Amino acid sequence: MANRRQRIMLPQILLLWLLLPAFTIAAQPVPEGVIHADVDGLRSGKGQVMCALYSSADGYPRDGNKAMAYSSSTILNGHGECKFTGIRPGKYAVSVFHDENSNGKLDANFMGIPKEGVGASNNAKGHFGPPMFEDAAFQFPGGHLELKIAMTYY
Repeated sequence: MANRRQRIMLPQILLLWLLLPAFTIAAQPVPEGVIHADVDGLRSGKGQVMCALYSSADGYPRDGNKAMAYSSSTILNGHGECKFTGIRPGKYAVSVFHDENSNGKLDANFMGIPKEGVGASNNAKGHFGPPMFEDAAFQFPGGHLELKIAMTYY
């Protein structure tokens, strides 16, 4: 009886042994494609942090319609965070602003100087205007990338 049971179990064991590598390959994690931006230096807990991810200088950082991805965050203890997922390897720049009055846009005075906080990847700063894409740009190799962005108020 034991010999018969062994003969019946042998094909099932062989099949499991052959399929085991397929389960191992499927269980390996795929690169995430995540860019996570920690935003610090927010002067109040009012409103939200608005972030945009650009893949070229076209529209950066003034034209949000040219951004390839958007994210927003609530503010806690002067800190916010934005997360972009499903991002392919490439060259990118992040633009951030503190939407204190939650109107969905960066408010500026009559001279165009922001009334709300602004920031960019690489903590790039502009000269008589917003930073250039090349100054804020970084290479994303894939996987998971952590950025630190400091908010600036004028």
